[in-house]
Parts: sequence; structure tokens; C-alpha cells
Amino acid sequence: MSIAKAVAFFNQKLEGTNCRLVAVSKTHPESLIQEAYDAGQRIFGENKAQEMTSKHENLPQDIEWHMIGHLQTNKVKYIAPFVHTIQSVDSLKLLQEIEKQAAKNNRVINCLLQIYIAEEESKFGLNEAEAIEILESESYKNMQHVKITGVMGIATNTENQKQLRKEFTALKNTFEKLKQTFFTGNDTVFKEVSMGMSSDYELAIDCGSTYIRVGSAIFGNRNYGNIQ
Repeated sequence: MSIAKAVAFFNQKLEGTNCRLVAVSKTHPESLIQEAYDAGQRIFGENKAQEMTSKHENLPQDIEWHMIGHLQTNKVKYIAPFVHTIQSVDSLKLLQEIEKQAAKNNRVINCLLQIYIAEEESKFGLNEAEAIEILESESYKNMQHVKITGVMGIATNTENQKQLRKEFTALKNTFEKLKQTFFTGNDTVFKEVSMGMSSDYELAIDCGSTYIRVGSAIFGNRNYGNIQ
């Protein structure tokens, strides 16, 4: 299936839902991203700050870039001038650095709290209590250049549908709890649940996802040879 056909396929799948497609372009060359852009795709996800910065400079400026990978604080400065959403906020320290760099660029950056939902030790993320601690902190309450718009989670790499549904439901429940506790009456801000990838996106949508992150089903397998 061509990239254009894949983009059309997923957008057709999302018709009538509250979910949008994040085309995960990490490790893929700019030419393939341009193909997806020409097919109408505008939201792209990357997991390395410097790779995203390089692509941003060379591709259309109306692309909505999402950082979906683990982000080190010393890399925030590279993407702060243009990134739309940082989906992988997993500490107050990182959020403080995003605030600092967004202020320098006179911007407000959307952020998702990454919640740990997988039964895999290699994944990053906050537990529910840690997310609450961030939202209760005076540091967060004083921030003016970050906007927490929802949560993100990476499910276990498994074909077990029961396990995946359990993890997606847990993320949605955390979202609802945080929304009710900290964002009552602010539905237009705290509204995103980013979950689901190429292999499990249909189940994620059924569980309430608002962003699915799809890479291989659009661009094919990752090509690490393209990355310097």
C-alpha cells in the first residue's frame, strides 16, 4: 500500500470518531514525510529532538510536530521554538524545562503526561500518584507557557487483546480522574488521550483514544540507515 493510500485508509477509519492520526515518521526520510503531507497528513510524531529539528527546517512549516519519545531536559531547547505537542512528559523537572524554554520563545507548548501502563520495565512514564503530585505542585500552578492537554500511554508489546484493553482502559480512567480533579469545566483544554499504534489502534479507539500513533502501517518498517 502506498503512503497516500495508507493515510487515506486511516483517515477513513477515523471518520465519525474524536480521534486523529499522528503519523510516526521517526527514522524515515523527509521524502516519505513529504509524500504523507501531500496526501493531506499534517500531524507527525518524532522521538529524537535533533532529528525533529532537522526535518522541521526542511519540510512545510504548517506541519504539527509531536514529540512522542523520551525527552531529555537538555534537548528541549532544540524543539521549543516550533514543537506543537510534547506527548512524553514524565517528570516535573522536564515540565519545568519546557516552561523555561517556551518562555524564551514566547510560546505556549501543549504537553501530555506520559502514564506508565505497560507490563514492561523498559517503558517510561508516571504512575497516577506522580501525575497528581505534578498537577498539585506550586511549580506547575505558576507555569504560563505550558498547557497540559491530556495523557499518553504506551501499551505492552503483546497481541493479547485482553491485556491491551486493560491497559488502555486504565489510561482512560486516569485521564477521567485527572480531568475531574484538576480540569473541571475546562473540557476544551484537557481532552487528549494518546494511545494505540499500528497493531492495536482499533482497540485503542474503542477505549477512547483521541490520538493514534501509527508508523509502520504508513511508512513501512523503520530504516535506521537514514539517520546520521
